[in-house]
Amino acid sequence: MNHGSIQALREARNEISKKANNLLAEKGDKLWSPEDQQTFDGFADEMERMDKQISSVQKMLDTQAEQSFSNAPLLDDNKVKNESRKLYAKVLAQGVHSLTAEERLKIQNTMSTTTTTEGGYTVQSEVASELISAVKDYSGIRMVAGSIQTGNGNPLSYPTSDGTAEEGEWIGENTTATDLDISFGTVALNVFKASSKVITVPFELLQDSQVDIVGLVNQRFADRIGRTMNKGFTIGTNSGQPNGCVTAASVGKTGTTGQTLTVIYDDLVDLIDSIDVGYDDGSLKFMFSQTTRKVLRKIKDTAGRPIWTPSYDAGISNRSPDQLLGYDTQLNNHMPVPAASAKSIAFGQFKKYVIRDVMQLTLFRFDDSAFAKKGQVGFLAWMRAGGNLTDTAALKLYQHSAS
Repeated sequence: MNHGSIQALREARNEISKKANNLLAEKGDKLWSPEDQQTFDGFADEMERMDKQISSVQKMLDTQAEQSFSNAPLLDDNKVKNESRKLYAKVLAQGVHSLTAEERLKIQNTMSTTTTTEGGYTVQSEVASELISAVKDYSGIRMVAGSIQTGNGNPLSYPTSDGTAEEGEWIGENTTATDLDISFGTVALNVFKASSKVITVPFELLQDSQVDIVGLVNQRFADRIGRTMNKGFTIGTNSGQPNGCVTAASVGKTGTTGQTLTVIYDDLVDLIDSIDVGYDDGSLKFMFSQTTRKVLRKIKDTAGRPIWTPSYDAGISNRSPDQLLGYDTQLNNHMPVPAASAKSIAFGQFKKYVIRDVMQLTLFRFDDSAFAKKGQVGFLAWMRAGGNLTDTAALKLYQHSAS
């Protein structure tokens, strides 16, 4: 299986999705017949099957790339001209001791020794910014959350304010207006350290002048740290890791007894209405895992109509999102799956969950005998980030019943 095959699968899935959307448009608000429901459910089953196949093929390709470096990027002439990137690449390929006195002087303010005995160095901010941008592209909660960047990881209290219950007043002639101070609060937005685990690169790749060693290593850092951070921002415990949105948010709807694995139409309606209408600025979304999506795709309203509108590509720059009850959805496979008391669905203003990235990135390079005898050099990156929900009224959860 290759990239061409996975593209063919995606195109085939897109055609099925269009058929499902056409059926929804054709029926409109008419009462659905059992045959209509059966046809739509058939489309949903086929899309689910193809999503699993696409996911499996992608994992296989990722694993092959991880093991063989078959996707090693080639140098871009424009990147070669970037002085910071050139020096970073030299450190990756040859070690920090290969730098000349002049080169050390050029980066002394942006690559300072942090733990000399262990060989750790703070990467230039320009290169660190490139890596942080790559981490942000990782799908999940970063796609919808708010974000800030700070130069260091000092403790930070983030200001909060909920004005949804505040009202003005009618004032009679010559009557003094009443005072009503805005209520402010704070939540901790502290940072925690995440590691990439050690990445080993063969000597041959480091010595190949055509390989973009910075792009290669940074992509591996981004993949590994991106997955770790997404998990923390979703279900983090706030102890040694971020306060995840599921951990921080409150329950807006609990399923009735017997709904340990299921969700019904009324549950979703109640979950939506657990959010004050004042928050509905067009940004409200659902978030759940692929496993939960399997349950949601076949839910019908009281007229038998599907409440799920599948996405499809309508051109390069026009992709319609999956929608549930008219609201956009965000897939996040670190969300809990349906189970007794599990909080499998989140709904609300995800931009109220704020992620804080620290611009500093620390790199370790290992070329001791443990690696050298295998013909490899090891790299390890540390990044710091934190996250917290700044307004608990803006995000609510659906929790399955306990039994």
